[in-house]
Amino acid sequence: MTIIGTVEELQALYGGTSEASIVKVTSALTAEYREMIEASPFAALATVGPEGLDCSPGDDQCVVRIADDKTVLMPDWRGNNRVDSLANIVRDPRVALLFLVPGSNTTIRINGTAVVSVDPALTGSFEVDGKHPRSVIVVTIGEVYFQCARALIRSQLWNAERFADAASLPTPGALLKAAKADFDKESYDREWPGRAAKTMW
Repeated sequence: MTIIGTVEELQALYGGTSEASIVKVTSALTAEYREMIEASPFAALATVGPEGLDCSPGDDQCVVRIADDKTVLMPDWRGNNRVDSLANIVRDPRVALLFLVPGSNTTIRINGTAVVSVDPALTGSFEVDGKHPRSVIVVTIGEVYFQCARALIRSQLWNAERFADAASLPTPGALLKAAKADFDKESYDREWPGRAAKTMW
């Protein structure tokens, strides 16, 4: 196996960068980047910490709230309480966000730094059905840009004819049993829909 070992080797292999790839990067939100982010109900949050990397989903009708052209706010809604991303952020503030907009092949990326806020006024401002997140991730934008659409075009991500048949895939219970042989996958899968409905927010 031939391994690339230097940046110079990479640059020689891939060649020059187009003007569009450079000028699309801004240090703050433009009106157009704001519009794309406000249309996104889903983002992946990447963090780094002493134990390694983490990439977690964030979700809501609008996945983040834009505070200003340098700041976005991501509420941490209920999940599995592993707090992998949050634990990373409090030790290493570097974060990256990738926003998806259903039906669009254009994605938006933010690189920056973050803190975890538990300010009652801030967490309370995200209230849904009388509940609010335990914390809010406050992201300061270092750079923002849109990603080339080729990956989503190649994957046909939004093509319903290419959607997997969920019934043919392993259930969450089956995935858990694969990791722990004596796990009760039937009970987990049977109880999950009701548990999720009660703990969505």
